Amino acid sequence: MPIGSVQYIDKATLPEFINFYHTYYVPQNATLSIAGDMNIEKTKELIKEYFGDIPKGTKKIYRPDVVEPPQTAEVVDTVYDNIRLPAVIEAYHIPAIGTKDFYPLDMLTTLLAVGKSSRLYKAVVDSEQKAVDVEAFSFGLEAPGLFISLGIANTGINASDLENSIDAQIEKVKKTLITDEELQKLKNLIESRAVSAVSTDAGIAENLAEYHVIYGNTDLINSNIQRYLDVTKQDIQRVANEYLKKENRVVLFYLPKALQNKEGK
Repeated sequence: MPIGSVQYIDKATLPEFINFYHTYYVPQNATLSIAGDMNIEKTKELIKEYFGDIPKGTKKIYRPDVVEPPQTAEVVDTVYDNIRLPAVIEAYHIPAIGTKDFYPLDMLTTLLAVGKSSRLYKAVVDSEQKAVDVEAFSFGLEAPGLFISLGIANTGINASDLENSIDAQIEKVKKTLITDEELQKLKNLIESRAVSAVSTDAGIAENLAEYHVIYGNTDLINSNIQRYLDVTKQDIQRVANEYLKKENRVVLFYLPKALQNKEGK
């Protein structure tokens, strides 16, 4: 994992920590974002007072440029742990945040699993009662990210059966356009989130910093929402068919140890 795993962090030496700090925690690798009712010149003076004496870093900042090859076959794995209920997690490769297809994919996760009126919740939790909870979210990154769907099985439900129910809802999106009402609901949610995200000075500052660092364009704070509002029903169906296919995913069955010596999932 990018953040590191405990067994490796514990092996790191003090010089390694110090070197990491002096490499990455430097002015040229940071963004300072300030929002609010301020005097610009006075604010610049305060920035200079508090940050001006921090020396510029002298080490080369490593920027990974590794490109993962396309996945061509489904990967399935099983992990047994001290848990009571089985879970199934599906992760599909998707384009980087800010790309054209990211927006309909992000909206698709909302359609599937945000709120008790979402498709997965109504079908898999309420109607079929195969899960106690279902989720879907887009893990958007500067590099290509992941579209993740997951479910925690109800008591007595086989994880494979839960997987089939989740997949059935994804297939439904592939085959049939979502309704006008569903699309409008998605756009309403997007607008509500956008307003909430910049309703405070802290939210404005955080969004400006994110748009600068990830997108290289702070003006997107004013226009990024339009990229969502321009998404059509056909866009959502198209990306579902293009990216949410078995050969483009990894599936993890996370099962109780009690099932380890039994056949099947």
